[in-house]
Amino acid sequence: MHAEQHYLAGLDLAGRRVVVVGGGTVAQRRLARLVAAGAAVEVVAPEVTPAVQGMADGGELVWHQRGYTDGDLGGAWYAVACASDPSVNALVGAEAERRRVFCVRADAATEGSAVTPAVGEHDGLLVGVLSGGQPRRSARVRDGLLDALREGTVAEHLERPDGPLPGVALVGGGPGDPDLITVRGRRLLARADVVVVDRLAPRELLDELPPQVQVVDAAKIPYGRAASQEVINATLIEHALAGRFVVRLKGGDPYVFGRGFEELIACAEAGVPVTVVPGVTSAFAVPALADVPVTHRGVAHEVVVVSGHVGPDDERSLVDWPALGRLRGTLVLLMAVERAGAFADALVRHGRPSDTPVTVVQEGSMRTQRVLRTTLDRVAADVLAEGIRPPAIIVVGPVAGLAATLPTNSAT
Repeated sequence: MHAEQHYLAGLDLAGRRVVVVGGGTVAQRRLARLVAAGAAVEVVAPEVTPAVQGMADGGELVWHQRGYTDGDLGGAWYAVACASDPSVNALVGAEAERRRVFCVRADAATEGSAVTPAVGEHDGLLVGVLSGGQPRRSARVRDGLLDALREGTVAEHLERPDGPLPGVALVGGGPGDPDLITVRGRRLLARADVVVVDRLAPRELLDELPPQVQVVDAAKIPYGRAASQEVINATLIEHALAGRFVVRLKGGDPYVFGRGFEELIACAEAGVPVTVVPGVTSAFAVPALADVPVTHRGVAHEVVVVSGHVGPDDERSLVDWPALGRLRGTLVLLMAVERAGAFADALVRHGRPSDTPVTVVQEGSMRTQRVLRTTLDRVAADVLAEGIRPPAIIVVGPVAGLAATLPTNSAT
């Protein structure tokens, strides 16, 4: 069968018997979507992969632990022949032909009566691509289409059938690299009427917005760079109540020192619906990009993330510094580089060894990322000497020294 002979159709397999002959990795890849479609899947194979066995144990499918025999396709609506032996697949295909059951031959696509397209999903759309026996080409085209949909390059609707999306979306933009925003976050950003952005959000994403989108820089809202949260809340509510879909684009995750919940409360009190889109928090992502795992077997079983917005001796601080001094695991300090010395002194004063490894990462995930590896007793002097400036993250604990154990050409 050539590509021009294919008729691309969507099959409703919910509750209908589907037989998959073979239980290897090829079957494993096909099974997930069949199960998701609600098919009554039966696998015929002497052995299966652990993942397939897990699906059987979980009641997602039925596994007949034996080889294929003629008659196994009785009552089937659809069949997949993916045994490791081509002769078995040929027998399955022959029975399917007799019974008028559409059959996919995983080993020889042109020998089956059906082919499986490269499939992907996006926001209620199911995208399928066939390319006449060239699966890699199909996959590349599918991925390109999905990327275009997710980025808003291809419009899903010529016009919004139900009008603009309602309310406000609190979107976490990730640690800085625009590629690290979530798929959902990027999709909502592409549909925004208004984007309210803060200083740490990935600014490159704004270049992708259509010209009619209004971008509001939270740092330039009246009252200066440190615009009060109340003014930002009022801006979100004003635009939303005017019928515009507002994306509040933040760095990292909106609920990790991002005041996202304050904005949620304000919108809820004003009757504005809110969608929360979690983001990749810099507290974990930035250390990873500097070869620092915040946990590691046998080294650290706990992680504490602390805001450095106020110093350890500030009466507004809610942090139990004596407890952190006794901590054996990992401490991640955000917004703390300008008070690095005060935090280090507090930790040492409360029992943390002065030679505890410390890693400081400036502008993590960006091309301009800088990494400083030091110790608690030297961090203040080294930060000053190296000219480390915000935004930066400080990681304290044994994990901060693990990069030294990597081969030289692997460490950041």
